[in-house]
Amino acid sequence: MAARRIAQSSINWASLAERVPPNQKPNLAVFKSMSDKYLRSVLANPEAPPKIDWAFYQKNVPIAGMVDKFQKAYEALQIPYPADTVTAQIDAQEKQVRDEISKFCKDSESRIADYQAQISAMKSQLPFDQMTMEDFRDAYPELALDPLNKPTFWPHNPEEQPIGAPNAEPHH
Repeated sequence: MAARRIAQSSINWASLAERVPPNQKPNLAVFKSMSDKYLRSVLANPEAPPKIDWAFYQKNVPIAGMVDKFQKAYEALQIPYPADTVTAQIDAQEKQVRDEISKFCKDSESRIADYQAQISAMKSQLPFDQMTMEDFRDAYPELALDPLNKPTFWPHNPEEQPIGAPNAEPHH
C-alpha cells in the first residue's frame, strides 16, 4: 500500500466543536493545536526525498566503488509505511453504531406514536374541572369510588382502610 501525501487536516473542527460539551472545550483546543503542529511538521518536509546527482560524486570521490556502493544502498532503502490494521475495525464499529442509532430512532418513533395516541385520548376526555363523579367513574373505573361493590372509609385512601378489607392495601 503506497503512502499518500497529507495535504490538509481531514477533521471538521467546527462540527466537532459543536458536539463537545463545554467542560471539554479546553481539551479539544489542546488536541487541535497538537494536530495542527503535527500537520505543519509533515508539510514542512518534502513529499519525496531529494534527488542525488550520482554522476557528480562518481567524478569527485577518489575511492573506487564507494559511490556505487552508496547508490545501491540508497536505492534499496525502503522505508515501510505502517500497514492499516484498524480501519476495518473502525468501519465495523461505525456500522454497528449506525445500526444502533437507526434501531433507537425506529423505537423512538413507535414510542412517540404511542405517546401521541395517549395524548389524543387524554385530550378527547372531559376536563377534570367539568367532570361529575359519574364522568370520572366512566373515565377511570379503577380509581373511582364504588360504594356498592368496593365500600371504603373516609378519606378513601389505602392507608386508612381496615386490614383485610376487600380493596385495602397491605400495611408495610
